[in-house]
Amino acid sequence: MKCPFCASVENKVIDSRISKDGFAIRRRRECNACGKRFTTYESVEEVLPMVVKKDGRRELFDRGKILAGIKKACEKRPVSMDSIEAVVDRIERACQEVQAREVPSAFVGERVMSELHSLDEVAYVRFASVYRQFRDVNEFLEELEDLKRKRRTHST
Repeated sequence: MKCPFCASVENKVIDSRISKDGFAIRRRRECNACGKRFTTYESVEEVLPMVVKKDGRRELFDRGKILAGIKKACEKRPVSMDSIEAVVDRIERACQEVQAREVPSAFVGERVMSELHSLDEVAYVRFASVYRQFRDVNEFLEELEDLKRKRRTHST
């Protein structure tokens, strides 16, 4: 590990502990050359699948893209960034758990829809209107009616 102050590779670990989220090890290090201390994090390298788009193109799984879409759907809604981050974490984990090299974009999109449905119904409808590419108001109203039916069956 290179010292961020003097670039020496000679250092020692002073303290190790599990990070707050439990997914990394936090190490406090001291450089043997300059004596300054710095912190590093060690985590498992997670292999995420490629996402296969509707047109057959393949792209790397992009957590930032999912986060941006969910943030846009939740704009001006009473949804905390912690909740949004937790949703993105669950979607990312679901993609990893598939244990396939590729996942269809529909798999990711449906996971986002499911999470937003539980998180905030307005954000869900906003996302659905873009994701499902409603062609007219009737398709939008059908989605709202479906949402209302599901709400009634869950509340009884």
